[in-house]
Parts: sequence; structure tokens; C-alpha cells
Amino acid sequence: MNTFRTTALMAVMIVLFALVGRALAGPGGMMIALIFAVLMNGVSYWFSSSIVLKMHGAEPIERSDAPELYDMVDRLRRNAGLPMPKVAIVPSDQPNAFATGRNPDHAVVAVTRGLMRTLDHDELAGVIAHELAHVENRDILTSTVAATLAAGVTLLARFGIFFDRGDRNGMITSLLMLILAPLAAMLIQAAISRSREFAADRDGARIAGSPHGLASALRKIDRAASHQPMSNASESTSHMFIINPFSGGLSGLKSLFSTHPPTEERVEQLESMA
Repeated sequence: MNTFRTTALMAVMIVLFALVGRALAGPGGMMIALIFAVLMNGVSYWFSSSIVLKMHGAEPIERSDAPELYDMVDRLRRNAGLPMPKVAIVPSDQPNAFATGRNPDHAVVAVTRGLMRTLDHDELAGVIAHELAHVENRDILTSTVAATLAAGVTLLARFGIFFDRGDRNGMITSLLMLILAPLAAMLIQAAISRSREFAADRDGARIAGSPHGLASALRKIDRAASHQPMSNASESTSHMFIINPFSGGLSGLKSLFSTHPPTEERVEQLESMA
């Protein structure tokens, strides 16, 4: 279901890009916007691991630095049938984690010092399994494609007025697109991210062998994020963490703009698997 939802949302994003492009810029302008968007996001995708680790001050470790953590990642990646990723520790007191890397052969699983102090063995295993599920499902690629299309829509909306033929109706269309198109792209991109989080929760429970550890960990991390925002985090990378490092899992109308599903919905899904 999550795979179908992601595919459907991605199709909607492509249709949105095509409609906005043809309405504002025609085939030529649409291609220019797509090329710019690909260049912007292509660099971040290819160098994603080094960029994100540097942004958060994460230090790659060897087994001798944290044997229990390293061995846990090794055991769980074998369960998932993945190559051994790099393991990194983020110097933050907030419990949280993320995975990055352009493919399974270049993956990195990063956890904060706060996560290692806060969670017990099963909870930590659940979180690491969730991040390995993102690697297994190539969610970095999915999010990059979604971000590229969203950036293309935003570029078309911002510069579409320059492609306008000068008639009054065309000007009104450009102004409406300037406001509505980026909003629609942002909502679709956020929905794609939420669907990938649900999928990583389910697959993470499978990799860990139980949903209980991850469910318990999500509650602890959410409480911590709500009371102790991460000081060295960035809005541009907040979608990569298992829980938004600034606000936790939002609910209600706010959840429509969130890259993470409400935490209680995630916990309910995991508990239903038990």
C-alpha cells in the first residue's frame, strides 16, 4: 500500500510539473526548469553522505569506537541482506537518527549520542532497523526525485511570468500559479516523505524481528524532540531524521505540511503488526 501510495503521489507530481510547465513556459521553458532542478538536486544526491555528515558534525566510527552499536548495525544489515554501511555518531543530546547515501553500497547510518544514552537495546535495534529499511528501499533516491520535481514546479512558478505573452488572462494565470503551484508541490512532496516513513517502520520491524522496540523508541524520541529541539540540525535535512528534530510528529492540519506522519499513527501501525 505504501509503495502504491508513493507511486501515485509521484505520478501526481509529474502531472503537476507538466501542467504548470505547459501553462506558463511551454515545452522549452519546462525543459530549462527541469534541467536546473536536476542540477541542483543531483549534486546533493551524489554527495549526500558527506554533505549531511559535515552539516551535523557526525563522525564515522570503527568497531573499536563503539563495539555494541557497530555489531548491532552489522547484525541487522545481515537480516536485511545489505552491505555493511558506514556508522556515524552525531554529537547531539537529542535522541535521533538518520540514514543517507546514494545507494546501499555508499550508505551511512548515523545516530546521536542522546539516542545511545536514552534507548534500551531493543529500542535502539528498532531505530537502526528503520534506517536500514530506508537504505533497502532506496528512499534517498525517491526523496531526491520528488525534491527535483518540486523544485522544477517552484522554478516554473517563480519565473513563469517572464514567459507570459502579455495578455491579462495570462498574467492572472501566472500570479495564481506563483502562489498555488509551489504549495501543491510542497504538499505532495511531504505526503511522499510520510509514505516512505510508514514503509520504513513496517520494514524496520521486519528487519528487527519485532515492532515493539521501534514503537517504544518512537514515543521516546518524539517526547524528546518536542521538549528539546536539536541545536545543530537544519530545516533542509530535518526530513531525513526518524522524527522531526524540531517538533516531533505533528498532528491535525499541521501534519499535511509535515514530512513525518503523526507519531501515534506510526505507533498504531506497529502495534497492529504485533
